[in-house]
Amino acid sequence: MKKVLKGIGFTLLGLVVLIVIALAVFYGIGKKRINAAIPVPAETVPIPTDAASISGGEHLTSVHCAACHGTRMEGGIFLDMPPLGSITAPAIAGGQGKYGTLLSDVELVRAIRHGVGIDAKPLAVMPSGSFYHFNDQDLGQIIAYLQSLPTTAEPPPPSKLTAIGIALFGLNAFGDILNGETIDHAAARPAPIEADVTVEYGRYKSLVGECRICHGPQLSGGKDPTPGGPFAPNLTPGGNLGVWSEDDFMQTMRTGVTPEGKQLLDAMPWKFYGKMNDVELKAIYLYLRSLDKLATTN
Repeated sequence: MKKVLKGIGFTLLGLVVLIVIALAVFYGIGKKRINAAIPVPAETVPIPTDAASISGGEHLTSVHCAACHGTRMEGGIFLDMPPLGSITAPAIAGGQGKYGTLLSDVELVRAIRHGVGIDAKPLAVMPSGSFYHFNDQDLGQIIAYLQSLPTTAEPPPPSKLTAIGIALFGLNAFGDILNGETIDHAAARPAPIEADVTVEYGRYKSLVGECRICHGPQLSGGKDPTPGGPFAPNLTPGGNLGVWSEDDFMQTMRTGVTPEGKQLLDAMPWKFYGKMNDVELKAIYLYLRSLDKLATTN
């Protein structure tokens, strides 16, 4: 019996040692990913100063930025999981950025479009894989609005990950959470597009709207990348959208309740996307209805 217990003890000890070694290896990989310098050429876009453009930027930030950075771009902790640590969306009012530092136009473009901070490191959870698709006009309006705001007096604390959280980065457990690693920084810049109820404009709004992060690359369903996040439904005509009218879609986006009477989960930021104007929502609906009818991806 003693020999059996002794054997079990050695086995358990061996497993513990292997786990510790594995954590150490993945911690090192995660640390390297988080601290890797990503070279991005200096890039500028025209920054307007007229009231109409700044108002346009306010609209765009209310839809695309407020869910993480706050309604006044004051920032805050948006993911707090004690075993893993916390991730903060920095205050960006007044053109601030990481660490509360005021950013130049070039640095703001780099952060929004390329997902790279002032220290050349990738910005965690910044959805630049979607924001890269903003054309220069929209991106310029966003920056103009941010710069028009007063700076935040007390920026939120910086992100802080535990050793386990960093190891999970090394395991790539969060998916494409460091968009700065995967963006083609030399790709052609998005072309200007007229805001109208067209399939093309709807596609543009779906690209910058982060739909593919949760609903999958073909919009046929996917997994919310947040740990423990829910399954995101099929947005092609193969899903419920295939029988929704335009009014059904717009009511769902504005109220958070589907035609079937289902309340959308908080993981779906409908309270922000519902702030899109009628042209934007109708164009997105037209685009989604134009897609191939795909079976739901499980």
